[in-house]
Amino acid sequence: MTSPLRIVHIVPSISLVYGGPSQMVRGLAAAQAAAGAQVTILTTNANGDRGQAPLDVPLKEPIPEAGYHVRYFRCAPFRRYKFSLDLLTWLAAHAQDFDIAHIHALFSPISTAAATVARSRRLPYLLRPLGTLDPADLRKKRWLKQIYGRLLERPNLAGAAAVHFTSDQEAKISERFGAQTRDWVIPLGVSLPDPETAPSPEAMRAKYGLPSDRPLVLFMSRLDPKKGLELLIPALEAIAAEGLPFHWVVAGANPQDPAYEAQIRAQIQQSAIAPHTTLTGFVTGPDKLGLLRAADLFVLPSYYENFGIAVAEAMAMGLPVVISDQVHIWPAVQQAEAGWITPCTVPDLIANLKSALSPAANRAERGRQGQLYAQNVYSWSAIARQTLDAYRTLLQKG
Repeated sequence: MTSPLRIVHIVPSISLVYGGPSQMVRGLAAAQAAAGAQVTILTTNANGDRGQAPLDVPLKEPIPEAGYHVRYFRCAPFRRYKFSLDLLTWLAAHAQDFDIAHIHALFSPISTAAATVARSRRLPYLLRPLGTLDPADLRKKRWLKQIYGRLLERPNLAGAAAVHFTSDQEAKISERFGAQTRDWVIPLGVSLPDPETAPSPEAMRAKYGLPSDRPLVLFMSRLDPKKGLELLIPALEAIAAEGLPFHWVVAGANPQDPAYEAQIRAQIQQSAIAPHTTLTGFVTGPDKLGLLRAADLFVLPSYYENFGIAVAEAMAMGLPVVISDQVHIWPAVQQAEAGWITPCTVPDLIANLKSALSPAANRAERGRQGQLYAQNVYSWSAIARQTLDAYRTLLQKG
């Protein structure tokens, strides 16, 4: 009988404030554990970068969750950067307890150092960049990232058993700083709840005061400059000026950049579409599922997304989507005929939104096609099988 794989996932934080990329690790760990692996997550108690109190969790102890264990470590020193000497010390002492490490995030001091520790202890590891190698992301703090990348991330990339990209497009455009890498592409998974178990559309419309006589256009993501809100707001203003009915629901926040969130809220409140817009703030749990169920259209015109987990979640709930061609899940949306793909320009976004909101759009059929695709491709059980097979292949190759 084959011994179960012993896997350690290392991620700077799994606090909700950091959004979907961090939460994905929980879903993957649970699915791998359900498939028979022994899984541990190492992370810090970071809970935001703006002075928020750290997570109130036991430190260093194994905390059971859905078949796997989480060990939290105190951020110290450099709390703002989610660094933890305790985590690195523990990893160095226990590296021999694992067969493989899956390290999530680059340009994060704890992930960078963890890869170095794994190499020193001869623990094979994979790196998941989370879009940090995208040229658009590298333009932020460009010179600092070039220095950091060449000095610190290049040896980590070169020493990795593989680099885990979540889309072919992410793998194609990502920078490696001259390192030769073994790449494998496996998408992210999503939970596949039964839409009928979510709060009813009527209940959600009543809770948030949403009109019942207009299509609901849902933006559900972090309020961040890369999400294309500067495109979406004028596009919706133009559509409203033409008399096409809709109601826009903005479900998101950004505790890491409250100034930008305030700017977007002020822009919406001063806009002609303010009467046709509801800002719910961050939503999770039943409200998140309920809004996905109640909406008629999901929209995300981002300037870049290495995958687009929010899009996959919308598809899983049977919701048709309008996304930009810089959201790297777009080939899957196109293949499934689950929505509309738009370049990142206001005129193109207007045209695609008008098509999607027209009476002849057949949104329900596109939603069904996207849901079927998500069930077949993005289920966590399918993703777990792919990752476990990949781990075994890498370990057999030594």
